[in-house]
Amino acid sequence: MTAPVDPVRFDEARTRAFDTAREVARKGYHVVLVRDVLGRFSLVVDDREKQKEAVLKLVPGWEKLFADRLGPYRTGRPVLLTSQMFSSDALLASPRAVADSNGPSGKGSVRFLDNTVVGEDWAKVSPLVDGASGNRAHRTALYGFKGGVGRTTATAVLARRLADSGHVVLVVDLDLESPGAGPLLMGQDLPPHGLVDHLVEAAVGSADGLEMVIRTPYVPPRADDGRFGELWVAPARGGGGGDASYSYAEKLNRVYANTVDASFAERLEQAVCACEEAVERDSDTGHRPDVVLLDSRAGIHDVAAVTISRLCDLALLFGGNNEQTWMGYGDLFAAWHSLGQAPYIREKLRMVASMVPDSVHYPMDAYLEAFRERAFECFEVLYDTVAPVDVGAEGASEDGVATARDDEQAPHFAIPILFEPGLVGMDASNAPGWQERAFVQAAYRDFLDGVTTLIEAALAAGRDEEGTRDT
Repeated sequence: MTAPVDPVRFDEARTRAFDTAREVARKGYHVVLVRDVLGRFSLVVDDREKQKEAVLKLVPGWEKLFADRLGPYRTGRPVLLTSQMFSSDALLASPRAVADSNGPSGKGSVRFLDNTVVGEDWAKVSPLVDGASGNRAHRTALYGFKGGVGRTTATAVLARRLADSGHVVLVVDLDLESPGAGPLLMGQDLPPHGLVDHLVEAAVGSADGLEMVIRTPYVPPRADDGRFGELWVAPARGGGGGDASYSYAEKLNRVYANTVDASFAERLEQAVCACEEAVERDSDTGHRPDVVLLDSRAGIHDVAAVTISRLCDLALLFGGNNEQTWMGYGDLFAAWHSLGQAPYIREKLRMVASMVPDSVHYPMDAYLEAFRERAFECFEVLYDTVAPVDVGAEGASEDGVATARDDEQAPHFAIPILFEPGLVGMDASNAPGWQERAFVQAAYRDFLDGVTTLIEAALAAGRDEEGTRDT
C-alpha cells in the first residue's frame, strides 16, 4: 500500500518556489517569481537573448519541478517565457519586484513579485522627502498591534506637550474604522469634513474646498523660547452640515480602492498632505505644522501599513508584556526581515510599554526589565544578525546592526506609560482639564519626556540639514 503524500501547505510553498527559481537562474536566466492573491506561484523566465529552441526544451522540466514541489500552489501556467508575453517589459521592470538576496551569483538573477489583497505596503518602506517648498513636518505615528492600549489618549497628551513647547502640532486621525482623536480633542465641534471625505471626493476630482482641519480651543502658554504653539486636529469623520445627512459608513466602504491615477497608499498620503496645507493656510505662523501625529489603526491593516512604511519618520509601537503583543509584532518583524526591509524600517521604530504596573507585588522596574527582554528577542530579527531569509531589497546592508539589550537608544528599549486606574473608563471629552490632573501627569511623565526628546532631536537635525543646504 502506497503511503499518503503530505499536501503542500502555504508556508512550504514559498521556500520550494524560491529553490526552483534559483535553479533556473543558475543556468543563466533572469527570472521573476510571481505569487498571486491565492498564494500560487508562476515563474517568468527572460528568454529574449536565448536560443528559442533550447529554451523550449527546458520548459517541460521546469514545469514538472513546479508540479512536483508546489502541488496546488502552482498556477495553471507555472512557467512563462517573456518571448511569448504581450507585456513582459512592464513586468520585468516592475518597481514592486524585490531582488532575492540569496539568489545565485553569476549571469542569472531572481526577483519576487508578491500580489496581495491587503497589506502589500508593509513591504514598501520608503524615506520621506521634502515638500515643494523644501521643508515638511516631522511625522510621528502611534500604532498598536492590538487595540485598547491607550494609543489615542497618548496621542492627545503628546500633542499638548508639544504645543506647550512652542510647536505647531497637527493630529491626524487615521483610525477610520474607530475614530477617536477628533472627538477626544474637539468633542462634538468637528469640522464639516474629515479624512474619509478627502479620500472619497479626491477619487472623483472633487476634493477642493473641503473643511477637514480645525484648531482646537486649547491655547498653549508661551514656550521657553518665546514661541506660542498651536494645536490642530484633522478628524477621521467630519461633523457634517447642510441639508444632507452625513453618510460615514457609506463613504468608508469606498475609501480603500485604488483609482486610475493613484493607489490607496498615494491617496492616503495626499489626504495627509492636504491637512498639512490647510494648517499652513490658516495658522498664525503661515507655515506647515512642525509636528504631525498620526493616530494609526491597530492590526495588520492597509492604513497601518501605509502609515508606518510610508508616511512617518518615527513609529511608536504600543504594547503590553503578553503573548498577543509579541506574537503580533514577531510576525510583522519577520515579514520585514524576509522582505529585506530591516535596514530601513528599524530606523523608524520605538517600543512603548503601555499600562505598566507599579505596585509592591510588581514594581515598574521589574515589569520593564521583563518587557524589554521580550522586546529585544522580538527585535533581534530586525537588528539583522543574519541575512534575509528569502529576498532582500537591492542595496540592503548585509553586515547587520549589533544592538545591546541595555542600549537605551535602541528601538526595543521601551518608553513606559504607567497604568493608572483613574484613566480606566474616563470620558475625557466630558472631563475638562483632565490632562492637568496629577495622576495623568504621573502616568505619562516618562513617555512625554522620552518621545518629546526624540521628536525635538529630529526637528533640530532637520533644521541643521536645511541650513547646510541653504549655505
